[in-house]
Amino acid sequence: MTRGNQREKDRERAQARSAKGGKAKDDLTPEQRRERDAKALQEKNARKAAGGEAGAGSNAAGGGAKSSAKK
Repeated sequence: MTRGNQREKDRERAQARSAKGGKAKDDLTPEQRRERDAKALQEKNARKAAGGEAGAGSNAAGGGAKSSAKK
């Protein structure tokens, strides 16, 4: 079974997508990217921990108000 011109059309579409810019380049080395990502993750975890303290006990130990009684 042949695909006709589907391959050609797909190539044209892919070329048009890549011409638009594609993914943004940040021109960082892998080490710099790791440091940036680690810092962002630390900040995210700090925000999450700070927000979790406000609602302490809601579901911290997994012992929420839900009952698992089977009938």
